Amino acid sequence: MEYKNILFEIKNNIGYVTINRPDKLNALNDETLDDLKKCFSGIKEDYGVSVVIVAGAGEKAFVAGADISEIHKLNVIAAKHFAEKGQSIFNLIEKLGKPVIAAVNGYALGGGCELALACHIRLASENAKFGQPEVNLGITPGYGGTQRLTRLINSGRSAELILTGDVIDANEALRIGLVNKVYPASELIVKATELAEKISSKAQIAVSMALRSIVSCDELSETEGQNLESGMFALCCGTEDFKEGTNAFLEKRKPHFTNQ
Repeated sequence: MEYKNILFEIKNNIGYVTINRPDKLNALNDETLDDLKKCFSGIKEDYGVSVVIVAGAGEKAFVAGADISEIHKLNVIAAKHFAEKGQSIFNLIEKLGKPVIAAVNGYALGGGCELALACHIRLASENAKFGQPEVNLGITPGYGGTQRLTRLINSGRSAELILTGDVIDANEALRIGLVNKVYPASELIVKATELAEKISSKAQIAVSMALRSIVSCDELSETEGQNLESGMFALCCGTEDFKEGTNAFLEKRKPHFTNQ
């Protein structure tokens, strides 16, 4: 499948999605969003991909934001469609059913920060910068930033970042729980790949069901979430991987999962 503004490849069951507009700091224009939708829709149905890594091309940016030249032309009606389109694509990523790791190098601002938030795990290089600076343009975050950032780091810190438009560095992002780990830029993709390979080595039915339970916690009450969790647990106990995993443990050997 061909894309205009992203690169995609699969290696050892890991899908690598790279936003490829380095001359525009990988800003998300309409074509790039269409590419992301097409790519992740394909990944969702591709049993050959178990984990996805999202990165930005070049050394300066993961994604520096949405394309301001497109935003500048919006009226109220067009803006609503613009925001809903981005939200639907980021919801697709969040609810992909497969773990998505953001490997953030350089700027992750506005829509770029929101893209990272839609991923399940965020790794950052030491030169990464995060922020929701939309108020500086007279707008609010539109791709889910007010919701995901608030749930991730708490309402007070989220409000401070969004209402001031401040940009924070990788170490501050780590301190407040916005990212999982920080690495030198030269090691970022290597470390992301190592993490993806570790996850990919596990029983993928269990990984998918656990991820579904994790993602649902923002939408369900605790009781509803526990009911979902018990159902996922029960379904896993009907799989061949469950038999293999428990037998391997009792036999003191490494399991060989077949994802069945």
